Amino acid sequence: MQTRSMVLSQTGIVCSEQPLASQAAAQILAEGGSAADAAVAANAMMGLVSPMMCGMGGDMFCMVYDAKTEKVYGLNASGWSPQGLTLELLKSRGFTNMPQAGIHSVTVPGCVEGWEKLLKRFGRKKLGAVLAPAIAMAERGFPVTELDAGYWKASEKSLAKSPNAARTFLPGGGAPRVGDLFRNPDLAWSYRQIAARGRKGFYDGPLAERLVQFSQGLGGSVTREDLRKFEARWVEPISTTYRGWTVYEIPPNGQGIAALTMLNIMERFGLSEYGVNSADALHIMIEAKKLAYADMLQHVADPDYTRVPVQEILSKKQAARRAGQIDTRRANCAAEASVTFEAGPDTTYLCVADREGNMVSYIQSNYNSFGSGLVPDGCGFALQNRGGLFSFDPSHPNVLAGRKRPVHTIIPAMMERGAVRIAFGIMGGWNQSQAHAQFVSKVVDHGMNIQAALDSPRFTKLTFPGCDVKMESRVEKGVREELKKRGHIIQELPPFSQDVGGGQAVMRDYSTGVNYGASDSRKDGAAIPEPARVRTRN
Repeated sequence: MQTRSMVLSQTGIVCSEQPLASQAAAQILAEGGSAADAAVAANAMMGLVSPMMCGMGGDMFCMVYDAKTEKVYGLNASGWSPQGLTLELLKSRGFTNMPQAGIHSVTVPGCVEGWEKLLKRFGRKKLGAVLAPAIAMAERGFPVTELDAGYWKASEKSLAKSPNAARTFLPGGGAPRVGDLFRNPDLAWSYRQIAARGRKGFYDGPLAERLVQFSQGLGGSVTREDLRKFEARWVEPISTTYRGWTVYEIPPNGQGIAALTMLNIMERFGLSEYGVNSADALHIMIEAKKLAYADMLQHVADPDYTRVPVQEILSKKQAARRAGQIDTRRANCAAEASVTFEAGPDTTYLCVADREGNMVSYIQSNYNSFGSGLVPDGCGFALQNRGGLFSFDPSHPNVLAGRKRPVHTIIPAMMERGAVRIAFGIMGGWNQSQAHAQFVSKVVDHGMNIQAALDSPRFTKLTFPGCDVKMESRVEKGVREELKKRGHIIQELPPFSQDVGGGQAVMRDYSTGVNYGASDSRKDGAAIPEPARVRTRN
């Protein structure tokens, strides 16, 4: 079921979860900005209008296709843990598992460092110019949309526990309702620090001092050195082939390797013959998910601390072995990792294609809604709780250590074949890799356009063991009944459910120079083309 048409343009296109963010970024394109400039502008606006999803208190990853070099570049701007945050410290404070909220779940935010690195390499504008739309709107306010009002309301109790969070995000004592005007002058102040000084405005200046003092006041571990020394990294994307297409993901510490592993396994079966969202196709994808995620969870961690067996996991021989473990008539409720060798919730995804053919696939997150639930004094943004993804097990590769990056759920993606390239992503914690694989299959195996592939019903399995799986009710009842006969325990979701995430996609046909945009109907977002550059006379 396709709910709307794709947006087509010979100029640029921006797709995000919020029309105000897409609009701001499209205007940056019209003013001569690149796809990278537009992506940062959209992200800054998203941090204002959807503060529960993202913001500069969180991390980001992106991929860039540079039309001049005809190459895909990856950027890992995931932050590390404070040097002083150790298992010993947490155990001394009474923790037996990684905290999922509060100051000990906070890792150094990587977003702003990522902004600067992205613009220095692929931007045409200064940070001040791309942040200007968000600064202006933070001061004058904006009307809260339907979905964001619901998300805000759901976080009301947790925000009320912190005086700063309540002061910033619960004006008048409660979450803003649909149509209420929300202003965030503190966020405007923070954006101005970055506009004036770049990354130093966040990691080494008045804002950094506020963040450190706030952390210390709560018994946290973040220091000025943790902030100053942090750097984002350019990385080489990992990839696999799927029926003639090449699909790219960011390498570990992200979970994107699981999407590629799923595709490798799925490639061993005739999904196009089974039919879209048929019992046979869904069964294979669900079983592939379990196997791929088992290997990812066992091995993915910060590659600075452990060797991640990327080549072994992504080998076609490994895929053949894993495919052979799938019983086409029965669900496996105990998938285990099989790769051996000698000594990865709330997020926003956006993408941009500019008129020159440059593309950006971009994802940014606080992790949980409003992250840790903590807001540094006078800063206007929540700190992420990404530290909650570390392992408490000393023998696991992803165990907590000082200045280490945890396994990460947020992943941008790209795919290409011949003259066609697609930048895409679907947010939602551990939903993301399995949603990526479903999107690719619907484009490749079933010939769907990017809007139809986003809108099509999805499943999600947010747990690792067991036969439980969630599935939108738009999947035919007969199909769901057949899957139950095979041992799947299905939880029926609403027709367009938030549990399966929301996605965006842009596509460019380089043979014609036409850009295509698609925005998931599960979100408030929009695909907005770059407005015409028109000169007017007085």
